[in-house]
Amino acid sequence: MASASDGGEDQATLANQQTNIDESTVKEPLDLVRLSLDERVYVKLRNDRELRGKLHSYDQHLNMLLGEVEEITTIREVDEETYEEIIKSNKRSVPYLFVRGDAVTLISPHEIRS
Repeated sequence: MASASDGGEDQATLANQQTNIDESTVKEPLDLVRLSLDERVYVKLRNDRELRGKLHSYDQHLNMLLGEVEEITTIREVDEETYEEIIKSNKRSVPYLFVRGDAVTLISPHEIRS
């Protein structure tokens, strides 16, 4: 007959196995990107560009193919008379977009709402 402490030990063993699985699935930085395949991601690019879309594929250079993309480009201008900074945002939707990896500064596996 099993004692009451056996159930607690089984749960602790299961928790340790789950922790080991999680640690073993992420060994390198690109493993986090791999876990985001077929999910919506937020990508920040150089020159004040942001992308939100579904990650279809990527490579070791962080070149990516995104689908159902919303691109936001932010333009900062200075008013010559008042010297105030004017910030304008342009949005566009793109069915598919190839992103060159050297332009990427941040990838978030969860879509960030602004």
